[in-house]
Amino acid sequence: MISYEVTVELEPALSAAYIAYMRDRHIPDLMATGCFTAAELDQDGPGRFRQRYLSRDQAVLDRYLAEHAPGLRLDFQQHFPAGIAISRAVWHELARWDSGTNR
Repeated sequence: MISYEVTVELEPALSAAYIAYMRDRHIPDLMATGCFTAAELDQDGPGRFRQRYLSRDQAVLDRYLAEHAPGLRLDFQQHFPAGIAISRAVWHELARWDSGTNR
């Protein structure tokens, strides 16, 4: 499993608009690409958020990045042109422990 994580730090005054945009538009649009099996939106404190998207494998993530990410990023930038810092990371699952199992 591949975890594509986006961390966002923004001016706290933008938080409500950001949460609404992510819930109502960005994440549904991203999930509609069919490239991810799950998505999370987490908050660490005022103005600090993380989105975590799970993909089956690197090839699917690469397809998302090539075919879908540019348009979604442009739409995001149009809604939030200033006051936001973004970082991205790709994590490769090595092992998982679920209630009584180990993979």
